Amino acid sequence: MTVPQEIFRAYDIRGIVGRTLTPAIVREVGRALGSLGRERGASSFAVGRDGRHSGPQLADALAEGLCAAGADVIDLGMVPTPVTYFAAHHLGCGSCVAVTGSHNPPDYNGLKMVVAGETLAGDAIQDLRRRIEAGRVASGKGKRSRADVLDAYVERIAGDVKLARPMRVALDCGNGVAGMLAPRLYRRLGCEVEELYCEVDGDFPNHHPDPSHPENLAELIARLKTGASELGFGFDGDGDRLGVVTQDGEIIFPDRQLMLFAADVLSRNPGAEIIYDVKSTRLLAPWIERHGGRPLIWKTGHSFIKAKLRETGAPLAGEMSGHTFFKERWYGFDDALYAGARLLEILSRDADASRALKALPNAPSTPELQWKLAEGEPHALVAKLQQSKPFPGAERVLTIDGVRAEYKDGFGLARASNTTPVIVLRFEADTREALARIQEEFRRALAPLKPEAALPF
Repeated sequence: MTVPQEIFRAYDIRGIVGRTLTPAIVREVGRALGSLGRERGASSFAVGRDGRHSGPQLADALAEGLCAAGADVIDLGMVPTPVTYFAAHHLGCGSCVAVTGSHNPPDYNGLKMVVAGETLAGDAIQDLRRRIEAGRVASGKGKRSRADVLDAYVERIAGDVKLARPMRVALDCGNGVAGMLAPRLYRRLGCEVEELYCEVDGDFPNHHPDPSHPENLAELIARLKTGASELGFGFDGDGDRLGVVTQDGEIIFPDRQLMLFAADVLSRNPGAEIIYDVKSTRLLAPWIERHGGRPLIWKTGHSFIKAKLRETGAPLAGEMSGHTFFKERWYGFDDALYAGARLLEILSRDADASRALKALPNAPSTPELQWKLAEGEPHALVAKLQQSKPFPGAERVLTIDGVRAEYKDGFGLARASNTTPVIVLRFEADTREALARIQEEFRRALAPLKPEAALPF
């Protein structure tokens, strides 16, 4: 069978339902995954799905394919993606698939895949495509069963995370699948919970479920200013990314959240390595060092970060997009519900949670900016940028993932997204003047690459 090459992404499989992602295609992916699981001695797969309308049909097709390869399927039903990851540990199967479109529009869906404890990424995902096209798949008759792990998940966190005082928190789940569980979890931890859009609806009728874009936190900010909650959490569509807002409406971006987590983890693990991605603030490295840790900057992408965690044994990692990975006291996968619980544990020690968040180091910066291009263009243009070396004033230029030019007073980043046809840009500096200067240097470097495409800054 020939399958659309573009759905096999760097971190996962993702496509438009009924066009590039059909039940027939997902069935073949399932068969390839089942074959890989059998080869690796982990042929029992926990399968969960998010709240999208296409989820039940695609999860069923996936299960058919897994079973046709002789793998067993444990159906978790509708659960946040991190609960699917948790099930692989809790049930001892080691392999799992989350059927999820993450933070993409309603007509998208996809697969996040773990086989024998390894999150598939890069060439491992391309190898699934090659298996399908070559017919290099096993045959068999696997068994299907069901499991409910929600109670176990909630109790595992409640047994680990202890709040010093009760807290009041507002949750905006954006009608994503986190809404089925986040209010229950935080109430179990002793919180008063104010709910916004916690009803799961695959049409996402209120706003897009992506807390990395400030406009999607606007209603949460408004609620915090008028309500009784002292803190706000926003979740993405499948519950693996966390947005945080203070009582007065300041967004605490995930790289600053990571500062708080790093100080806490390093208090128990002195000298440990803390991993963060290329989009993150340059204020992280001195903060980590000051708290007795070793900073390590790495590629963006949940699969790449998880692989680096396994390689280094680091207890904590985080991405600017909102994925946070706790290996200390947890399992090393990205889980916004658990990250929120750990944040509440830290902040509950302070009488004023917002004050503690706002005291974290900060600098003038932009959110993630997106330069929209045609499919296939972003990686080609970034490769040209890497070759041209156009930042002579930079003290250091990193090319592990795009181009990050670091100056004595700030940094600029241009990297090709692995999920959509855009170049992601981010800028930070000590002053607004320095920010403008660095942006101008990037404008001069980027504009000639495609003069007719308007830059987003």
